[in-house]
Amino acid sequence: MANRAVKAWEKRLVHSFATCRSPSIKQTVKTNDGLPPNVPEVVKLSVIVPFYNVQQYAPDTLRSLVANAREDFEFILVDDCSRDGTPEILARAERELPGAVFVRHEQNGGLATARNTGIDRARGEYLTFLDGDDWLAPGYFPQLVSAIDELGCDFIRTDHVQCTARSRQVFRVPVGRRGVVLSPREAILPADRSTSVDYAYAWAGIYHRRLVDKGLLHFTDGLRTAEDRPWIWKLHREAESFAAVSMLGVFYRRGVASSLTQIGDVRQLDFIRAFDQVVAETAQDRDADELLPKAVRTYCAIISHHLGSIERFEPPVARKLKSMSAAALRRMPQDVLDDALDSMDIQRAGKLRRLRRRPASAGAAA
Repeated sequence: MANRAVKAWEKRLVHSFATCRSPSIKQTVKTNDGLPPNVPEVVKLSVIVPFYNVQQYAPDTLRSLVANAREDFEFILVDDCSRDGTPEILARAERELPGAVFVRHEQNGGLATARNTGIDRARGEYLTFLDGDDWLAPGYFPQLVSAIDELGCDFIRTDHVQCTARSRQVFRVPVGRRGVVLSPREAILPADRSTSVDYAYAWAGIYHRRLVDKGLLHFTDGLRTAEDRPWIWKLHREAESFAAVSMLGVFYRRGVASSLTQIGDVRQLDFIRAFDQVVAETAQDRDADELLPKAVRTYCAIISHHLGSIERFEPPVARKLKSMSAAALRRMPQDVLDDALDSMDIQRAGKLRRLRRRPASAGAAA
């Protein structure tokens, strides 16, 4: 696509995106004079764990952290204003888990905001994430730290195990070369295949502090879902080095009733704001001509996915999904969109073309 077309499209964008550090979310932090007695002065790894209404699963998560504790690790436990017994569980964990720091939001901000709170408080040379309803294999974090120490790259991506009830399934980073340092930018393409930017799980990896210093590790504040999509794209566009390693240590609990992936309310529609950000930022990249087709094609695939399961949404939300998706299609650079639709199967492409022709309605903007 010609640079002139990209610039013209950018001027039509009415959205702005900012990664901020959640100043509007009040925090309650239990502190003594100086550091709590069980927190190390020198931190090798900071583990950021947001929790929200997960009292059923938090004990398993915390036990797995105990099995990964080390004298130079800290665990930042961020409660995002839970309304169940989660805060009491975390307050007890702060006393019993070596390296634990308990932070509580006084209002709910969502996963992206909770992770940002943890990033701002992290002191480690490396940072990583875990969700409050998932768990780890014993000794996983020490192995992960050894891997990034040895490779010396900006970040590492790992495989994981998805757990649905009693079923277990391994998901692997879509990177063929393992244990070698690679260019993140070169791992974005090709457009028509699953690549590293499609494996967006923040907890499937470890990240050097220099990424925080460069402004690359924070999430877009307030995104309730798909918060990891702009984040993973930014990492791959702007970080200098990464590696994929064949390590299985994160167990991702799928099908949790309180998870947004299981709830068909309006918060699910934040994927549109997330992918608008991906496309807008990629359009400003020096390699926009090469990278935009991947961003647009992925956006189309996600819209198609949500339309394919539209029955799980509440009726007003389903109507809003259609109108907002139609508006999103019209916001995309149209020549890139045409090429993306031509590359998709007839059924999905036809559905999206019909949606693009849908008349605009009030309130359709993301």
